[in-house]
Amino acid sequence: MIESSQTETASTTLKYGMVGGGEGAFIGDVHRKAINMDGMADLVCGCFSSDPENTLRTGLGLGLDPARLYKTFEEMAVAEGKQDEPIDFVVIVTPNNTHYPVAKVFLENGINVVCDKPLTVTSAQARELKELAEARGLAFCVTYTYTGYPVAKHAREMVRNGDLGEIRFVNAEYAQDWLSTLLENTDQKQAGWRSDPTQSGASNCVGDIGSHIESLVAFMTGLRIKRLSARLDTMVDGRVLDDNASIMVEYDSGAKGLYWCSQIAVGNDNGLKVRIFGSKASIEWAQENPNYMKISYLDQPSQIISRGRDGLYPGAECFSRVPSGHPEGYFEAFANIYKPFITFLMKQKQGQTTLPEDQDFPKAEQGENGVRFIEKCVESSKNNSAWVDLD
Repeated sequence: MIESSQTETASTTLKYGMVGGGEGAFIGDVHRKAINMDGMADLVCGCFSSDPENTLRTGLGLGLDPARLYKTFEEMAVAEGKQDEPIDFVVIVTPNNTHYPVAKVFLENGINVVCDKPLTVTSAQARELKELAEARGLAFCVTYTYTGYPVAKHAREMVRNGDLGEIRFVNAEYAQDWLSTLLENTDQKQAGWRSDPTQSGASNCVGDIGSHIESLVAFMTGLRIKRLSARLDTMVDGRVLDDNASIMVEYDSGAKGLYWCSQIAVGNDNGLKVRIFGSKASIEWAQENPNYMKISYLDQPSQIISRGRDGLYPGAECFSRVPSGHPEGYFEAFANIYKPFITFLMKQKQGQTTLPEDQDFPKAEQGENGVRFIEKCVESSKNNSAWVDLD
Protein backbone atom coordinates (compact mmCIF):
# COMPACT_ATOMS: atom_id res chain seq x y z
CA MET A 1 0.00 0.00 0.00
CA ILE A 2 1.53 3.32 -1.04
CA GLU A 3 -1.27 5.65 -0.06
CA SER A 4 -1.20 7.57 3.19
CA SER A 5 -3.59 9.98 4.82
CA GLN A 6 -3.11 13.56 3.79
CA THR A 7 -3.19 16.56 6.07
CA GLU A 8 -5.88 19.00 5.03
CA THR A 9 -4.61 22.41 4.02
CA ALA A 10 -5.53 24.95 6.65
CA SER A 11 -7.42 28.00 5.45
CA THR A 12 -6.19 29.93 8.47
CA THR A 13 -2.85 29.59 10.20
CA LEU A 14 -2.92 30.02 13.96
CA LYS A 15 -0.27 31.79 16.01
CA TYR A 16 1.41 30.40 19.10
CA GLY A 17 4.02 31.29 21.66
CA MET A 18 6.38 29.18 23.73
CA VAL A 19 7.63 29.33 27.31
CA GLY A 20 10.86 27.35 27.71
CA GLY A 21 12.70 25.56 24.93
CA GLY A 22 15.73 27.83 24.74
CA GLU A 23 19.38 26.96 24.21
CA GLY A 24 20.36 23.75 26.02
CA ALA A 25 16.79 22.44 26.10
CA PHE A 26 15.60 19.34 24.23
CA ILE A 27 11.83 19.07 24.20
CA GLY A 28 11.02 22.59 23.04
CA ASP A 29 12.58 21.96 19.64
CA VAL A 30 10.62 18.69 19.39
CA HIS A 31 7.38 20.60 19.92
CA ARG A 32 8.31 23.21 17.32
CA LYS A 33 9.18 20.60 14.70
CA ALA A 34 6.00 18.62 15.43
CA ILE A 35 3.79 21.71 15.05
CA ASN A 36 5.54 22.62 11.80
CA MET A 37 4.70 19.24 10.24
CA ASP A 38 1.14 20.21 9.39
CA GLY A 39 1.77 23.91 8.76
CA MET A 40 -1.28 24.91 10.80
CA ALA A 41 0.38 27.24 13.33
CA ASP A 42 3.31 29.66 13.35
CA LEU A 43 5.54 30.53 16.29
CA VAL A 44 5.45 34.31 16.80
CA CYS A 45 6.67 34.97 20.35
CA GLY A 46 8.36 33.45 23.35
CA CYS A 47 10.04 33.54 26.70
CA PHE A 48 12.44 30.72 26.02
CA SER A 49 14.51 30.94 29.20
CA SER A 50 14.73 32.63 32.58
CA ASP A 51 17.90 34.17 31.10
CA PRO A 52 16.78 37.04 28.82
CA GLU A 53 19.93 36.72 26.71
CA ASN A 54 19.11 33.06 26.03
CA THR A 55 15.58 34.06 25.05
CA LEU A 56 16.92 36.74 22.71
CA ARG A 57 19.42 34.42 21.02
CA THR A 58 16.84 31.65 20.66
CA GLY A 59 14.13 33.95 19.35
CA LEU A 60 16.38 35.69 16.82
CA GLY A 61 17.63 32.30 15.68
CA LEU A 62 14.01 31.32 15.02
CA GLY A 63 13.40 34.54 13.08
CA LEU A 64 11.04 36.13 15.61
CA ASP A 65 10.34 39.84 16.10
CA PRO A 66 12.51 41.06 19.02
CA ALA A 67 9.52 43.04 20.29
CA ARG A 68 7.76 39.76 21.03
CA LEU A 69 10.64 38.19 22.96
CA TYR A 70 9.87 38.56 26.65
CA LYS A 71 12.00 38.61 29.79
CA THR A 72 9.38 36.83 31.91
CA PHE A 73 6.44 34.57 31.21
CA GLU A 74 4.19 36.91 33.23
CA GLU A 75 5.12 39.80 30.96
CA MET A 76 4.47 37.62 27.93
CA ALA A 77 1.03 36.46 29.10
CA VAL A 78 -0.19 39.99 29.83
CA ALA A 79 1.26 41.52 26.66
CA GLU A 80 -0.02 38.77 24.36
CA GLY A 81 -3.45 38.83 25.96
CA LYS A 82 -3.70 42.51 25.00
CA GLN A 83 -2.51 42.14 21.39
CA ASP A 84 -4.93 43.05 18.60
CA GLU A 85 -4.15 39.59 17.24
CA PRO A 86 -3.08 37.60 20.33
CA ILE A 87 -1.56 34.17 20.12
CA ASP A 88 -4.08 31.35 19.83
CA PHE A 89 -2.21 29.14 22.28
CA VAL A 90 0.95 28.89 24.34
CA VAL A 91 3.23 25.85 24.61
CA ILE A 92 4.82 25.26 28.03
CA VAL A 93 8.06 23.24 27.96
CA THR A 94 9.67 24.07 31.30
CA PRO A 95 10.56 21.98 34.39
CA ASN A 96 7.59 20.48 36.25
CA ASN A 97 7.49 22.96 39.14
CA THR A 98 6.84 25.90 36.80
CA HIS A 99 3.95 24.37 34.82
CA TYR A 100 1.30 25.55 37.26
CA PRO A 101 2.22 29.26 37.52
CA VAL A 102 2.90 29.55 33.79
CA ALA A 103 -0.32 27.84 32.72
CA LYS A 104 -2.37 29.77 35.26
CA VAL A 105 -1.26 33.23 34.14
CA PHE A 106 -1.89 32.43 30.47
CA LEU A 107 -5.36 31.05 31.21
CA GLU A 108 -6.10 34.18 33.25
CA ASN A 109 -5.20 36.23 30.19
CA GLY A 110 -7.53 34.27 27.91
CA ILE A 111 -4.96 32.13 26.11
CA ASN A 112 -5.36 28.40 25.35
CA VAL A 113 -2.63 26.17 26.77
CA VAL A 114 -0.52 23.19 25.74
CA CYS A 115 1.62 21.83 28.57
CA ASP A 116 4.19 19.09 28.89
CA LYS A 117 3.59 16.28 31.37
CA PRO A 118 3.32 15.84 34.26
CA LEU A 119 0.84 18.69 34.29
CA THR A 120 1.82 19.96 37.75
CA VAL A 121 3.52 18.73 40.91
CA THR A 122 0.29 18.37 42.91
CA SER A 123 -3.17 17.16 41.92
CA ALA A 124 -4.70 20.21 43.63
CA GLN A 125 -2.80 22.46 41.22
CA ALA A 126 -3.85 20.30 38.25
CA ARG A 127 -7.49 20.43 39.34
CA GLU A 128 -7.33 24.21 39.66
CA LEU A 129 -5.96 24.58 36.14
CA LYS A 130 -8.62 22.25 34.74
CA GLU A 131 -11.40 24.19 36.44
CA LEU A 132 -9.92 27.53 35.39
CA ALA A 133 -9.75 26.45 31.75
CA GLU A 134 -13.35 25.22 31.89
CA ALA A 135 -14.55 28.44 33.51
CA ARG A 136 -12.84 30.56 30.85
CA GLY A 137 -13.95 28.32 27.97
CA LEU A 138 -10.34 27.65 26.98
CA ALA A 139 -8.77 24.52 25.51
CA PHE A 140 -6.08 22.73 27.48
CA CYS A 141 -3.84 19.99 26.05
CA VAL A 142 -1.29 17.86 27.94
CA THR A 143 1.30 16.31 25.64
CA TYR A 144 1.26 12.62 26.49
CA THR A 145 3.14 11.89 23.29
CA TYR A 146 2.68 8.16 22.95
CA THR A 147 -1.09 8.39 22.63
CA GLY A 148 -0.42 9.97 19.23
CA TYR A 149 0.84 6.80 17.55
CA PRO A 150 -1.68 5.41 15.01
CA VAL A 151 -1.24 1.81 16.23
CA ALA A 152 -1.82 2.92 19.84
CA LYS A 153 -5.05 4.53 18.64
CA HIS A 154 -5.94 1.30 16.82
CA ALA A 155 -5.45 -0.63 20.08
CA ARG A 156 -7.89 1.76 21.76
CA GLU A 157 -10.48 1.10 19.05
CA MET A 158 -9.99 -2.67 19.35
CA VAL A 159 -10.73 -2.50 23.07
CA ARG A 160 -13.73 -0.22 22.53
CA ASN A 161 -15.15 -2.60 19.93
CA GLY A 162 -14.77 -5.66 22.14
CA ASP A 163 -12.18 -7.36 19.92
CA LEU A 164 -10.26 -8.50 23.00
CA GLY A 165 -13.30 -9.42 25.02
CA GLU A 166 -13.27 -8.52 28.72
CA ILE A 167 -9.95 -7.00 29.77
CA ARG A 168 -8.45 -9.13 32.52
CA PHE A 169 -4.84 -8.03 32.96
CA VAL A 170 -2.46 -5.31 31.79
CA ASN A 171 1.33 -5.54 31.89
CA ALA A 172 3.24 -2.38 31.01
CA GLU A 173 6.83 -1.28 31.37
CA TYR A 174 9.05 1.65 30.52
CA ALA A 175 12.74 0.82 30.77
CA GLN A 176 15.65 3.21 30.24
CA ASP A 177 19.29 3.18 31.38
CA TRP A 178 20.36 6.81 31.05
CA LEU A 179 20.42 7.40 34.84
CA SER A 180 22.43 4.28 35.68
CA THR A 181 25.15 6.61 36.98
CA LEU A 182 24.96 9.84 38.96
CA LEU A 183 24.57 11.86 35.77
CA GLU A 184 22.98 14.77 37.62
CA ASN A 185 26.36 15.56 39.20
CA THR A 186 27.68 16.49 35.76
CA ASP A 187 26.54 19.38 33.57
CA GLN A 188 23.78 17.26 32.00
CA LYS A 189 20.82 19.64 32.14
CA GLN A 190 18.03 17.07 31.71
CA ALA A 191 19.34 14.85 34.50
CA GLY A 192 19.94 17.85 36.73
CA TRP A 193 16.40 19.17 36.95
CA ARG A 194 14.67 15.77 36.83
CA SER A 195 16.65 14.58 39.85
CA ASP A 196 15.97 17.75 41.83
CA PRO A 197 12.76 17.54 43.91
CA THR A 198 12.42 21.32 43.95
CA GLN A 199 12.01 21.23 40.17
CA SER A 200 10.54 17.82 39.31
CA GLY A 201 8.36 17.25 42.37
CA ALA A 202 8.14 14.23 44.67
CA SER A 203 9.15 11.66 42.05
CA ASN A 204 11.69 11.36 39.27
CA CYS A 205 11.15 7.99 37.59
CA VAL A 206 7.40 7.63 38.14
CA GLY A 207 6.84 11.29 37.40
CA ASP A 208 8.96 11.27 34.26
CA ILE A 209 8.17 7.93 32.60
CA GLY A 210 5.77 6.07 34.90
CA SER A 211 3.25 8.79 34.14
CA HIS A 212 3.49 7.81 30.47
CA ILE A 213 2.55 4.23 31.40
CA GLU A 214 -0.51 5.43 33.32
CA SER A 215 -1.55 7.69 30.46
CA LEU A 216 -1.07 5.17 27.68
CA VAL A 217 -2.78 2.27 29.46
CA ALA A 218 -5.75 4.49 30.36
CA PHE A 219 -5.88 5.70 26.74
CA MET A 220 -5.77 2.22 25.21
CA THR A 221 -8.07 0.42 27.65
CA GLY A 222 -10.37 3.07 29.09
CA LEU A 223 -9.77 1.45 32.48
CA ARG A 224 -9.65 3.61 35.60
CA ILE A 225 -7.30 2.68 38.43
CA LYS A 226 -9.20 2.01 41.66
CA ARG A 227 -6.19 1.42 43.92
CA LEU A 228 -2.48 0.67 43.74
CA SER A 229 0.51 -0.62 45.67
CA ALA A 230 3.87 0.88 44.72
CA ARG A 231 7.52 0.47 45.64
CA LEU A 232 9.76 3.33 44.51
CA ASP A 233 13.48 2.58 44.60
CA THR A 234 16.53 4.81 44.58
CA MET A 235 19.26 2.50 43.27
CA VAL A 236 22.12 4.90 42.57
CA ASP A 237 23.99 6.06 45.67
CA GLY A 238 23.77 9.81 46.16
CA ARG A 239 20.52 10.22 44.23
CA VAL A 240 17.61 11.89 46.02
CA LEU A 241 14.60 10.70 44.03
CA ASP A 242 13.45 7.34 42.66
CA ASP A 243 15.05 5.80 39.57
CA ASN A 244 13.08 2.52 39.53
CA ALA A 245 9.53 1.56 40.50
CA SER A 246 7.23 -1.49 40.64
CA ILE A 247 3.49 -0.81 40.80
CA MET A 248 0.56 -3.21 41.19
CA VAL A 249 -2.82 -1.80 40.20
CA GLU A 250 -6.46 -2.80 40.44
CA TYR A 251 -8.97 -1.22 38.06
CA ASP A 252 -12.55 -0.30 38.78
CA SER A 253 -13.69 -3.03 36.36
CA GLY A 254 -12.02 -5.74 38.46
CA ALA A 255 -9.11 -6.16 36.04
CA LYS A 256 -5.55 -6.18 37.43
CA GLY A 257 -2.29 -4.70 36.24
CA LEU A 258 1.44 -4.59 36.85
CA TYR A 259 3.63 -1.62 35.86
CA TRP A 260 7.42 -1.32 35.96
CA CYS A 261 9.42 1.78 35.12
CA SER A 262 13.16 2.16 35.41
CA GLN A 263 15.93 4.53 34.43
CA ILE A 264 18.71 2.22 35.61
CA ALA A 265 17.84 -0.78 33.39
CA VAL A 266 21.18 -1.19 31.61
CA GLY A 267 20.75 -2.12 27.96
CA ASN A 268 17.40 -0.34 27.49
CA ASP A 269 17.01 2.88 25.52
CA ASN A 270 13.36 3.90 25.61
CA GLY A 271 11.52 0.62 26.15
CA LEU A 272 7.88 1.55 26.59
CA LYS A 273 5.79 -1.62 26.11
CA VAL A 274 2.16 -2.47 26.77
CA ARG A 275 0.49 -5.89 26.82
CA ILE A 276 -3.28 -6.09 27.25
CA PHE A 277 -4.87 -9.47 27.96
CA GLY A 278 -8.57 -9.99 27.30
CA SER A 279 -10.91 -12.97 27.48
CA LYS A 280 -10.82 -13.43 23.66
CA ALA A 281 -7.45 -12.01 22.59
CA SER A 282 -4.38 -10.06 23.66
CA ILE A 283 -2.29 -7.32 22.09
CA GLU A 284 1.33 -6.28 22.51
CA TRP A 285 2.82 -2.96 21.38
CA ALA A 286 6.28 -1.41 21.85
CA GLN A 287 7.12 2.25 21.30
CA GLU A 288 10.52 1.44 19.84
CA ASN A 289 8.80 -0.54 17.05
CA PRO A 290 5.64 1.55 16.89
CA ASN A 291 4.35 0.66 13.43
CA TYR A 292 3.59 -2.93 14.39
CA MET A 293 1.42 -4.71 16.94
CA LYS A 294 1.13 -8.39 17.85
CA ILE A 295 -2.40 -9.75 18.22
CA SER A 296 -2.95 -13.22 19.73
CA TYR A 297 -6.27 -15.10 19.72
CA LEU A 298 -7.62 -18.10 21.62
CA ASP A 299 -8.82 -19.91 18.52
CA GLN A 300 -6.64 -18.74 15.61
CA PRO A 301 -3.01 -17.99 14.79
CA SER A 302 -1.33 -14.87 16.15
CA GLN A 303 -0.69 -12.06 13.71
CA ILE A 304 1.43 -8.94 13.36
CA ILE A 305 -0.40 -5.93 11.96
CA SER A 306 1.48 -3.18 10.16
CA ARG A 307 0.58 0.49 10.08
CA GLY A 308 0.37 1.50 6.45
CA ARG A 309 -0.06 -2.00 5.07
CA ASP A 310 -2.97 -3.32 7.12
CA GLY A 311 -6.20 -1.43 7.56
CA LEU A 312 -6.62 0.25 10.93
CA TYR A 313 -9.85 1.45 12.45
CA PRO A 314 -10.81 4.82 10.88
CA GLY A 315 -10.11 6.72 14.11
CA ALA A 316 -6.52 5.50 13.90
CA GLU A 317 -6.01 5.36 10.13
CA CYS A 318 -6.51 9.11 9.74
CA PHE A 319 -3.37 9.72 11.83
CA SER A 320 -1.12 7.57 9.64
CA ARG A 321 1.16 9.87 7.67
CA VAL A 322 3.51 7.87 5.42
CA PRO A 323 3.30 4.66 3.34
CA SER A 324 3.97 1.20 4.77
CA GLY A 325 7.59 0.31 5.46
CA HIS A 326 8.59 3.94 6.01
CA PRO A 327 9.37 4.44 9.71
CA GLU A 328 6.89 6.73 11.40
CA GLY A 329 7.74 7.59 14.97
CA TYR A 330 8.25 10.10 17.75
CA PHE A 331 7.93 13.39 15.86
CA GLU A 332 4.86 12.19 13.98
CA ALA A 333 3.25 11.03 17.24
CA PHE A 334 3.85 14.48 18.71
CA ALA A 335 2.36 16.04 15.59
CA ASN A 336 -0.69 13.80 16.01
CA ILE A 337 -1.31 15.38 19.42
CA TYR A 338 -1.20 18.85 17.91
CA LYS A 339 -3.21 18.14 14.74
CA PRO A 340 -6.63 17.71 16.42
CA PHE A 341 -5.88 20.36 19.05
CA ILE A 342 -5.08 23.01 16.44
CA THR A 343 -7.97 21.87 14.24
CA PHE A 344 -10.30 22.29 17.22
CA LEU A 345 -9.04 25.84 17.89
CA MET A 346 -9.20 26.71 14.21
CA LYS A 347 -12.82 25.62 13.90
CA GLN A 348 -13.73 27.54 17.04
CA LYS A 349 -12.04 30.65 15.68
CA GLN A 350 -13.89 30.36 12.38
CA GLY A 351 -17.24 29.68 14.05
CA GLN A 352 -17.45 26.16 12.65
CA THR A 353 -19.00 23.17 14.39
CA THR A 354 -16.39 21.02 16.08
CA LEU A 355 -16.55 17.23 15.90
CA PRO A 356 -15.71 14.67 18.59
CA GLU A 357 -12.58 13.65 16.66
CA ASP A 358 -11.36 17.24 16.85
CA GLN A 359 -10.88 16.69 20.58
CA ASP A 360 -8.81 13.52 20.29
CA PHE A 361 -5.97 14.95 22.35
CA PRO A 362 -5.06 14.53 26.05
CA LYS A 363 -6.78 17.17 28.15
CA ALA A 364 -6.36 18.68 31.61
CA GLU A 365 -8.47 15.85 33.04
CA GLN A 366 -5.88 13.31 31.89
CA GLY A 367 -3.19 15.57 33.28
CA GLU A 368 -4.90 15.64 36.67
CA ASN A 369 -5.26 11.84 36.64
CA GLY A 370 -1.56 11.50 35.91
CA VAL A 371 -0.51 13.74 38.79
CA ARG A 372 -2.82 11.89 41.18
CA PHE A 373 -1.25 8.61 40.05
CA ILE A 374 2.23 9.95 40.87
CA GLU A 375 1.10 11.20 44.28
CA LYS A 376 -0.50 7.87 45.19
CA CYS A 377 2.59 5.92 44.12
CA VAL A 378 4.75 8.09 46.37
CA GLU A 379 2.24 7.76 49.23
CA SER A 380 2.10 3.98 48.91
CA SER A 381 5.86 3.59 48.76
CA LYS A 382 6.37 5.73 51.86
CA ASN A 383 3.93 3.44 53.70
CA ASN A 384 5.70 0.15 52.97
CA SER A 385 3.87 -0.32 49.65
CA ALA A 386 0.45 -0.22 51.30
CA TRP A 387 -2.55 -0.33 49.00
CA VAL A 388 -4.00 3.17 48.53
CA ASP A 389 -7.23 4.27 46.82
CA LEU A 390 -6.99 6.78 44.00
CA ASP A 391 -10.25 8.55 44.82
